[in-house]
Amino acid sequence: MLTQQDLKQIQSKGIDLETFEEQIENFKRGFPFIDLVAPATLEDGIKYFTETEVKGLEKTYNYEAPDRSVLKFVPASGAASRMFKHLYAFKEQLTGTAKDQKMLDSDQSFNSVYNFFKHLQDFAFYPELAAVLEKDEYTIEEELANKNYGLILDYLLNDKGLNYANLPKALLRFHRYTDTQPRMPFEEHMVEAANYCRDSNDRAAIHFTISPEYADKFIADINQVKNTYEELFGITYELTFSIQKSSTDTIAVDATNKPFRDEENQFVFRPGGHGALIENLNDRQGDIIFIKNIDNVVPDRLKEETFRYKKVLGGYLIKVQDKIFQYLELLETGKAYENDLMEIEKFCVQSLSMKFPSEYSTLRRQEKGEYLFAKLNRPIRVCGMVKNDGEPGGGPFWVQNSDGEVSLQIVESSQIDFNNPDQKKIFLQSTHFNPVDLVCGVRNYNNECFDLHDFIDPLTGFISIKSMLGKPIKVQELPGLWNGAMAEWITVFVEVPLITFNPVKTINDLLREEHL
Repeated sequence: MLTQQDLKQIQSKGIDLETFEEQIENFKRGFPFIDLVAPATLEDGIKYFTETEVKGLEKTYNYEAPDRSVLKFVPASGAASRMFKHLYAFKEQLTGTAKDQKMLDSDQSFNSVYNFFKHLQDFAFYPELAAVLEKDEYTIEEELANKNYGLILDYLLNDKGLNYANLPKALLRFHRYTDTQPRMPFEEHMVEAANYCRDSNDRAAIHFTISPEYADKFIADINQVKNTYEELFGITYELTFSIQKSSTDTIAVDATNKPFRDEENQFVFRPGGHGALIENLNDRQGDIIFIKNIDNVVPDRLKEETFRYKKVLGGYLIKVQDKIFQYLELLETGKAYENDLMEIEKFCVQSLSMKFPSEYSTLRRQEKGEYLFAKLNRPIRVCGMVKNDGEPGGGPFWVQNSDGEVSLQIVESSQIDFNNPDQKKIFLQSTHFNPVDLVCGVRNYNNECFDLHDFIDPLTGFISIKSMLGKPIKVQELPGLWNGAMAEWITVFVEVPLITFNPVKTINDLLREEHL
């Protein structure tokens, strides 16, 4: 039973009662596992472009894009705290004795604390760290020599120093340059935008999703460097920002699926995961929208291949979307002849990697036209895929939905029933990995923006167990942004070079050659 106070709290978050009740029902019935049919491979589901094709698509993009509205959409609200888990674990075990050095030396692998301190001077944030220590009359070289690791970590991680463990990942110093200040990830995205999002009026649009508690700092940091990059590239940036809407938060429940209450008897709501950002994306406008995570950036010396393949993906989007719009205009008239339908079917299979259900062949001509119109009148995403080199996370698969239709989807491991040997086998056969490298077309053939809510598969959320007030709670994540939130989009997978994927999951990743 909901009290007036409960209803007021739900309403204050912008959540309607129907959505609230649906979330409770999701906990009760659970979410079904994804039904994998096969991995998407270069033989079936992932496109590979020859060097000649790459040059052609790059040329198409360079010619067409300046006269279109291009937007770079960057999810940038993620906290950096996970990057420092190993440093926090080490710090908590420090004793101030000789045991500390023994503990440090015991693991000298790449992601070890030993490696972090051994190469501390190689990090782009080192000069700033030295400066904040010096402000309090410490010398970083002396503290390292005296093996005062806890003090150094305190100034790196907490608010007495750089406060890196609490900042968004977007605001950490990632890359060093000899002629300029070290760059933060958002700066690298600004450089990227200048190189492949510039329109005919020398404008480049970027939208960052940011966390509300650091919104002022984020915007202040960007404004501090904006003029520098505008002068450097002869460009004007159109920068916009949004935060994850509170209306996308989800209720937490206890073990009996009753809404969990805090010490003040208030409902506990949790952020709905990155799938909530489909709301932010739905509010954006653009003919071509690039989506890429905040941490997947490289220094200037390695950017060329990234620029090239962004243009390749964008060029392919332009090419197929123009064809789709042409076919939709024909299908709308209801006068597509049999040979027209055959041409469209061939395009769907060869260019869009669609699979038709067996019953399609039994449909009459008009019914086929209606089916094709419904399948093509959707937003489209062209997704870069890299060869799987052991990275954890999502990958490209052929998936069967509840209606029995088979389509290409990006699937996370949390969506798979690993107790089913057949499903586990399909997952292990995957050859490629999702680096979150998407180019999206969100307008229809009448140049109207699609309502992206219409293309979400609500059955692709998932439930996990957390802890609060010493008690277990169940929390619910919405269908992921590039998973269930885009499940009903036209989906094309394209192989891109591994060098275009360089995420920073731990602080030690910044010691990799690609980031130095």
